[in-house]
Amino acid sequence: MLGFLGREGPLSEERARLLNPLQLAFVGDTVFDLYVRSHLLWREPGQLRQLHRTAVSFVNCQAQAQALERIEQGLTSEERDVCRRGRNAHSRPPRNASPADYARATGLEALVGYLYLSGQEQRLQCLMEQIVLAHEEEAH
Repeated sequence: MLGFLGREGPLSEERARLLNPLQLAFVGDTVFDLYVRSHLLWREPGQLRQLHRTAVSFVNCQAQAQALERIEQGLTSEERDVCRRGRNAHSRPPRNASPADYARATGLEALVGYLYLSGQEQRLQCLMEQIVLAHEEEAH
């Protein structure tokens, strides 16, 4: 998938779990966006304007909140805990987002950041594929 970009390799699961959930979400936001944009480009390379519009439909707060709802039942207890910590982290939602959607989106981003930073690429790819496929099915 993405490969780990750090010099020293992935963090241990324990060390990644100890990071502030907003730090995990900070990284997870970018990883989520990169996965979606890469997927779209590979699936149907087209005009950048359309690719951007489609990407935005995946990465907005409401779509990410719905994505978490879709995969939540299949998460491990550890993954659910990371999401819960991300949801409960104190951050200010943008004006165009509901606080509930923003909290859930932050939970998803924290999970993505955790999986990425701890080197759990296969698990991350599995969850991202579920999210992308479900989003595409709903769009059609």
